[in-house]
Amino acid sequence: MRLLARCPDCGFEMGLLLEDADKRKRCRRCGRLFKVPAVEQMRMAIDLLGQAHSKVYVDEKGNVYG
Repeated sequence: MRLLARCPDCGFEMGLLLEDADKRKRCRRCGRLFKVPAVEQMRMAIDLLGQAHSKVYVDEKGNVYG
């Protein structure tokens, strides 16, 4: 299984391996270091979004939009 991660700074999308979950990765475009969530955290987020009645976005600082 592959993961799709987006850099929080420049928005560059990168394909990552499942083994990259719960690790820090460096953006290939801008060089920013960011943390890829653990697989269990991703599953919980997907379940929570499935229960939402509208589109919700939470940024890396915890700000909620939607």
